[in-house]
Amino acid sequence: MLVYPSGVDVSSSALRFLSAKLRQHRRELGSRWRRLTPGRQALLTLANLRNGHPYAQLAAGFGISTTTAYRYVAEAVDLLAALAPTLEEAARTASTKALVLLDGTLLPIDRIAADRPFYSGKHKKHGMNVQVLADPSGRLLWASPALPGAVHDVRAAREHGIVDMLTDASITCWADKGYRGAGGTVRVPYWGRWETLSDGQKTVNRSHAKIRALVEQAVATLKSWRLLRKLRCSTTRITSLVQAALTLHLASSGR
Repeated sequence: MLVYPSGVDVSSSALRFLSAKLRQHRRELGSRWRRLTPGRQALLTLANLRNGHPYAQLAAGFGISTTTAYRYVAEAVDLLAALAPTLEEAARTASTKALVLLDGTLLPIDRIAADRPFYSGKHKKHGMNVQVLADPSGRLLWASPALPGAVHDVRAAREHGIVDMLTDASITCWADKGYRGAGGTVRVPYWGRWETLSDGQKTVNRSHAKIRALVEQAVATLKSWRLLRKLRCSTTRITSLVQAALTLHLASSGR
């Protein structure tokens, strides 16, 4: 296999953060020698998450076996996922904001037509449903564990306890029509065909759409980790990948 230099568009603070965590993890394990230093293992992991390069290509570039590349990335991802903020921690951050924005996104996966639980009728493709919370400026605060794509957004929000958490903390939340019936402090647009809405309802819906649209920035931030744009791993690993990406984003943004 030919090998060539490549770049990873991730801040150096993310590399330093992950390197320090891996170095600490190795000390706790008592590891004496590895094929890659903590810094190189961190770079390997960032290249996988950010660029979505397969393990065979990464292994060739780093001079290790494909099995070792997989093991090193999996170790780093699990370490990062364990550091991701919980919903309760996100609630404490959200309580300092005027409101939060809630949206669901589908992470595409390579599944066949027979895998119906993972098929999203809304998106017309197989994937995993991930719920995202953002602040009023569209900055990513929290991402949920992944559920099969057939799960609707309002059901996913309830299963994760998002609606109850926001209501108990008296945090106003703006969401789209997919959360109709969520109740609590979740605010959704008026329901109905546009021509049947009153002028006042249309005005409210326009204002609502402008505010809620900022959550798309948070979704884009999550999917800037290109591995999440087309997942080819076991569905049991996807939550860890999402949480790892969240941790890296928050670490590199200083939050």
